[in-house]
Amino acid sequence: MSQPTAPHPVLEKYYPSAEQRQEFVRSLFDSVARHYNHIGQMLDLGSGLLYRRQALRRAGLRPGMRLLDVATGTGLVARGGAAIVAESGRVVGVDPSRGMLDEARKAVPSPLVQGRAEALPFRGDLFDMLSMGFALRHVADLEVAFREYGRVLKPGGRLLLLEVSRPSSSVMRWLIRTHFQRVLPVLARLSTGSEPAEVLMKFYWDTIDQCVPPDTILDVLRGAGFVDVGRRVYCGFMSEYVAAKPLR
Repeated sequence: MSQPTAPHPVLEKYYPSAEQRQEFVRSLFDSVARHYNHIGQMLDLGSGLLYRRQALRRAGLRPGMRLLDVATGTGLVARGGAAIVAESGRVVGVDPSRGMLDEARKAVPSPLVQGRAEALPFRGDLFDMLSMGFALRHVADLEVAFREYGRVLKPGGRLLLLEVSRPSSSVMRWLIRTHFQRVLPVLARLSTGSEPAEVLMKFYWDTIDQCVPPDTILDVLRGAGFVDVGRRVYCGFMSEYVAAKPLR
């Protein structure tokens, strides 16, 4: 049996083994859930919902479609999707963190379900598109997650993965690392009074810095049976991975 492709190696300063990765991530997001929208505004300067909606449109989301948003968090991608599919479509969100789902329910009218990317609680061939916004770095096994994504998509269904990639430019990498490791942790702690919020900002950078290369993600998508696999890059570090489930 081949070794699983984790999005990044074990980060021992946060959790001691691969088996404890998922529990650490779930607990961290539960702890920061009530502050997460505020933290998100510091991360994206208020542009988050607009960017996500535009990315969904670029990936092919249209009115009347059925969208599954995996790792929906507080629901920004789900909200962007709902604005596109309108009343003739449907958006469903799934997330492993009960705390994040509780926050999402305050703003998202769509159905929200607790569950993990590697074991989606839905029947096969159900959705026209599947999205995942800036959470690929937190799954345990890319192969298992991508096979699940293919299972629940309809034939011809589209996949959109939004992610922050490690910049190739050393100057850009220094700027982003400094922002995440020095500036944002202090701002998060001062504005929320939450130690987990400070930890989250540092954890974010470490997962970005240690993430497998984009080519590995593209190869695993192809290995999981997806076609029309590609990656668009914005600002040197914002990645949009796109793919499609083959027709019968």
